[in-house]
Amino acid sequence: MEPLGIKPLGFAAATCTTLAYAPQCVEVWRIRSTDDISLGMFLVMVLGLALWLLYGLLSGDAPLIASNAVTLVLAGAILFMKLKHG
Repeated sequence: MEPLGIKPLGFAAATCTTLAYAPQCVEVWRIRSTDDISLGMFLVMVLGLALWLLYGLLSGDAPLIASNAVTLVLAGAILFMKLKHG
């Protein structure tokens, strides 16, 4: 049995780190330019997020699942636009 405040703390941390990708995703979508974004960094980040999501699914950790699923979509969208727009 875990202490009462641990899951809300996990969801709060997950919300902050997930929402951090939203402004970059919106900006890339708006200006259609990814010149200042590192392809290598986003390739590794998307792979890491996919692995964290798999880990969360296997361990049943709701904050890990929720945050990594949403962040994977946002980072994946940025990676897709980087590959599409160079």
